[in-house]
Amino acid sequence: MNVRTVGEIPAGSRQRLLDHYGPGAQMWLVAVPGLLEQAAERWKLSFGGYHDAGHASVIALATSLDGRPLLLKAWTDPARYRHEISALQLWAGGPTVDVVETADDLGVAALELVGGRPGGAQRPPREMQMVAAALQGLHTIGRRKHLQGALPHLADHIRTEMLPRIQRRTQTLCLGAWRQLVDATYPALSGLQEDAGRTTVLHADLYRENVPFDRLGHPRLLDPLPMVGDAVFDWAFWTVYYDLGHGTDRRLAAAARISRIPVPVLAPWCRALAVDGLLFYVETADPRAQRMSEVLSSLSASIPRRDS
Repeated sequence: MNVRTVGEIPAGSRQRLLDHYGPGAQMWLVAVPGLLEQAAERWKLSFGGYHDAGHASVIALATSLDGRPLLLKAWTDPARYRHEISALQLWAGGPTVDVVETADDLGVAALELVGGRPGGAQRPPREMQMVAAALQGLHTIGRRKHLQGALPHLADHIRTEMLPRIQRRTQTLCLGAWRQLVDATYPALSGLQEDAGRTTVLHADLYRENVPFDRLGHPRLLDPLPMVGDAVFDWAFWTVYYDLGHGTDRRLAAAARISRIPVPVLAPWCRALAVDGLLFYVETADPRAQRMSEVLSSLSASIPRRDS
């Protein structure tokens, strides 16, 4: 075993964590190399350097005594650590990353390195269909075993976080030519209704980078922001965000077909997530705002598109 000092956190990781959590994360950032070293010594792992990615954790590459490649992940927020590990352990045996070791006292876990490298193995030609099938499988496990008291609830997220921030941004941002698009979408948001019959454990962060493929060509979901709620949220998130601005209509059709949630039920949730994303991108001057506006327009057939 060769447990060596991991050294300083990459500047990019440090800045993203400070942007996300604020100056209060500074003390944790000073401590985290030591936390990773303690975990590696405890589990007899060798370091392979940092992986500069993510905005809520610090990640390092590691190798076990038997040569298995792993990710060491340290979470800034203890609640986020607990929720993510609880969900991944609940989904164990399903289409998710394996949890190899956990250290609750450190807020650190060793996870399988999917495909043997960051980002996973090569994606297969039928990527969309395979990811849709994996998500359906994830929801099936979640319906059987959901942790009713251990995870946040989608209803609370919508009521206390999502809708208030949409309202604030709608009222305060200068939206320019996007004002008509947002104003046409906003009134329907209060009508979103969950179906208790679809309640499951949600992944709730279905960006493409969170769905690597293993060496056998199977999708393995990781980095969830798990909640208990209606599966429609995950399908809408996947439709809008998985590959923003590319294949949205095909994902919406696949989501309806695989989940058996009709498009008229899925579409309002897609629009809600799209307007939330558009407002965030406008507020942060993110160039993806234009692409998201086009996605929102395509999901709102009665609203005229903004000229490019």
